[in-house]
Amino acid sequence: MSEPLTLYKLMILYMLKQVKFPLAGAQISDFFLNKEYTTYFTLQKALAELEESHLVKLEAGRKTSRYEITREGEQTLSFFGKKISPAIIEDIDAYLQDNKVRLRDEVSLVADYDRSPNQDYVVRCAILEGKGQLLEINISVPDKEQAEHMCSRWSQESQPLYSIIMQRLMKD
Repeated sequence: MSEPLTLYKLMILYMLKQVKFPLAGAQISDFFLNKEYTTYFTLQKALAELEESHLVKLEAGRKTSRYEITREGEQTLSFFGKKISPAIIEDIDAYLQDNKVRLRDEVSLVADYDRSPNQDYVVRCAILEGKGQLLEINISVPDKEQAEHMCSRWSQESQPLYSIIMQRLMKD
Protein backbone atom coordinates (compact mmCIF):
# COMPACT_ATOMS: atom_id res chain seq x y z
CA MET A 1 0.00 0.00 0.00
CA SER A 2 1.37 3.39 -0.96
CA GLU A 3 1.96 6.03 1.69
CA PRO A 4 -0.19 8.77 0.04
CA LEU A 5 -3.15 6.35 -0.28
CA THR A 6 -2.85 5.53 3.42
CA LEU A 7 -2.89 9.24 4.23
CA TYR A 8 -6.01 9.78 2.07
CA LYS A 9 -7.77 6.95 3.89
CA LEU A 10 -6.89 8.46 7.26
CA MET A 11 -8.11 11.86 6.07
CA ILE A 12 -11.43 10.34 5.00
CA LEU A 13 -11.79 8.59 8.35
CA TYR A 14 -11.01 11.86 10.13
CA MET A 15 -13.65 13.72 8.08
CA LEU A 16 -16.29 11.09 8.83
CA LYS A 17 -15.42 11.05 12.54
CA GLN A 18 -15.78 14.84 12.81
CA VAL A 19 -19.39 14.95 11.57
CA LYS A 20 -22.44 13.46 13.27
CA PHE A 21 -23.97 12.32 9.99
CA PRO A 22 -22.88 10.34 6.94
CA LEU A 23 -21.18 12.22 4.11
CA ALA A 24 -22.01 11.77 0.46
CA GLY A 25 -19.23 10.59 -1.83
CA ALA A 26 -19.58 13.85 -3.75
CA GLN A 27 -19.02 15.84 -0.56
CA ILE A 28 -15.82 13.96 0.24
CA SER A 29 -14.69 14.40 -3.37
CA ASP A 30 -15.47 18.11 -3.19
CA PHE A 31 -12.99 18.58 -0.36
CA PHE A 32 -10.19 16.44 -1.84
CA LEU A 33 -10.48 17.80 -5.37
CA ASN A 34 -10.93 21.47 -4.46
CA LYS A 35 -7.91 21.33 -2.17
CA GLU A 36 -6.06 19.36 -4.87
CA TYR A 37 -4.99 16.64 -2.46
CA THR A 38 -5.46 13.87 -5.03
CA THR A 39 -7.29 12.82 -8.18
CA TYR A 40 -10.83 11.55 -8.40
CA PHE A 41 -9.69 8.02 -9.27
CA THR A 42 -7.23 7.77 -6.41
CA LEU A 43 -9.90 9.01 -4.02
CA GLN A 44 -12.38 6.40 -5.32
CA LYS A 45 -9.75 3.72 -4.76
CA ALA A 46 -9.23 4.89 -1.17
CA LEU A 47 -12.99 4.88 -0.50
CA ALA A 48 -13.38 1.41 -2.01
CA GLU A 49 -10.53 0.02 0.08
CA LEU A 50 -11.96 1.59 3.24
CA GLU A 51 -15.30 -0.06 2.52
CA GLU A 52 -13.72 -3.44 1.69
CA SER A 53 -11.84 -3.41 4.99
CA HIS A 54 -15.04 -2.40 6.87
CA LEU A 55 -13.58 0.88 8.10
CA VAL A 56 -16.46 2.78 6.51
CA LYS A 57 -20.01 1.73 5.78
CA LEU A 58 -21.46 2.60 2.39
CA GLU A 59 -25.14 3.19 1.76
CA ALA A 60 -25.47 3.38 -2.00
CA GLY A 61 -28.51 4.88 -3.68
CA ARG A 62 -29.39 5.39 -7.31
CA LYS A 63 -27.78 8.83 -7.47
CA THR A 64 -25.77 9.17 -4.27
CA SER A 65 -23.51 7.20 -1.99
CA ARG A 66 -23.31 7.98 1.70
CA TYR A 67 -20.36 7.00 3.88
CA GLU A 68 -20.10 6.74 7.63
CA ILE A 69 -17.23 5.61 9.81
CA THR A 70 -17.52 2.23 11.54
CA ARG A 71 -16.27 1.29 14.99
CA GLU A 72 -13.29 -0.39 13.30
CA GLY A 73 -12.66 2.84 11.38
CA GLU A 74 -12.70 4.84 14.60
CA GLN A 75 -10.21 2.43 16.18
CA THR A 76 -7.94 2.63 13.14
CA LEU A 77 -8.09 6.43 13.28
CA SER A 78 -7.24 6.44 16.99
CA PHE A 79 -4.14 4.30 16.30
CA PHE A 80 -2.89 6.04 13.16
CA GLY A 81 -4.55 9.47 13.12
CA LYS A 82 -1.32 11.14 14.27
CA LYS A 83 0.03 10.57 10.75
CA ILE A 84 -2.26 13.38 9.51
CA SER A 85 -0.35 16.66 9.65
CA PRO A 86 -1.76 19.58 11.65
CA ALA A 87 -2.06 21.60 8.42
CA ILE A 88 -4.27 18.94 6.82
CA ILE A 89 -6.39 18.67 9.97
CA GLU A 90 -6.79 22.44 9.88
CA ASP A 91 -7.92 22.24 6.21
CA ILE A 92 -10.46 19.51 7.00
CA ASP A 93 -11.78 21.27 10.09
CA ALA A 94 -12.14 24.57 8.21
CA TYR A 95 -13.96 22.87 5.32
CA LEU A 96 -16.36 21.08 7.69
CA GLN A 97 -16.98 24.25 9.71
CA ASP A 98 -17.55 26.43 6.64
CA ASN A 99 -19.88 23.88 5.00
CA LYS A 100 -21.50 22.14 7.98
CA VAL A 101 -25.09 23.26 7.34
CA ARG A 102 -24.88 22.59 3.60
CA LEU A 103 -23.29 19.18 4.13
CA ARG A 104 -25.92 18.16 6.69
CA ASP A 105 -28.81 19.40 4.56
CA GLU A 106 -27.54 17.64 1.44
CA VAL A 107 -27.52 14.23 3.12
CA SER A 108 -30.61 14.68 5.28
CA LEU A 109 -33.03 14.16 2.39
CA VAL A 110 -33.10 10.81 0.62
CA ALA A 111 -35.27 9.95 -2.36
CA ASP A 112 -34.87 6.79 -4.39
CA TYR A 113 -36.97 4.17 -6.11
CA ASP A 114 -36.87 0.50 -6.98
CA ARG A 115 -38.93 -1.83 -9.08
CA SER A 116 -41.28 -3.97 -7.00
CA PRO A 117 -42.17 -7.63 -7.62
CA ASN A 118 -45.56 -6.37 -8.94
CA GLN A 119 -43.67 -4.54 -11.72
CA ASP A 120 -44.62 -1.11 -10.40
CA TYR A 121 -42.15 1.22 -8.67
CA VAL A 122 -41.78 1.94 -4.98
CA VAL A 123 -40.53 5.43 -4.17
CA ARG A 124 -38.72 5.76 -0.84
CA CYS A 125 -38.48 9.28 0.54
CA ALA A 126 -36.85 9.94 3.89
CA ILE A 127 -35.76 12.75 6.17
CA LEU A 128 -32.70 11.87 8.21
CA GLU A 129 -31.24 13.59 11.22
CA GLY A 130 -27.72 12.57 12.14
CA LYS A 131 -27.68 8.80 11.93
CA GLY A 132 -31.39 8.55 12.77
CA GLN A 133 -34.49 8.76 10.67
CA LEU A 134 -37.24 11.33 11.26
CA LEU A 135 -39.60 10.18 8.53
CA GLU A 136 -39.80 7.59 5.78
CA ILE A 137 -42.55 7.33 3.20
CA ASN A 138 -42.83 4.48 0.69
CA ILE A 139 -45.23 5.11 -2.17
CA SER A 140 -46.13 2.74 -4.98
CA VAL A 141 -46.44 4.32 -8.43
CA PRO A 142 -47.16 2.66 -11.78
CA ASP A 143 -44.22 3.88 -13.87
CA LYS A 144 -40.60 4.96 -13.77
CA GLU A 145 -41.33 8.53 -14.92
CA GLN A 146 -43.60 9.15 -11.93
CA ALA A 147 -41.02 7.63 -9.60
CA GLU A 148 -38.28 9.89 -10.97
CA HIS A 149 -40.54 12.94 -10.76
CA MET A 150 -41.43 12.23 -7.12
CA CYS A 151 -37.76 11.78 -6.23
CA SER A 152 -36.83 15.07 -7.89
CA ARG A 153 -39.58 16.94 -5.99
CA TRP A 154 -38.72 15.53 -2.55
CA SER A 155 -36.11 18.17 -1.72
CA GLN A 156 -38.64 21.01 -2.25
CA GLU A 157 -41.65 19.28 -0.68
CA SER A 158 -40.19 17.35 2.26
CA GLN A 159 -40.39 20.09 4.90
CA PRO A 160 -43.98 21.17 4.16
CA LEU A 161 -45.09 17.53 4.04
CA TYR A 162 -43.32 16.74 7.31
CA SER A 163 -45.03 19.72 8.95
CA ILE A 164 -48.46 18.68 7.69
CA ILE A 165 -47.98 15.09 8.85
CA MET A 166 -46.81 16.17 12.31
CA GLN A 167 -49.66 18.67 12.70
CA ARG A 168 -52.28 16.13 11.67
CA LEU A 169 -50.92 13.33 13.82
CA MET A 170 -50.46 15.53 16.91
CA LYS A 171 -53.97 17.01 16.64
CA ASP A 172 -56.40 16.19 19.47
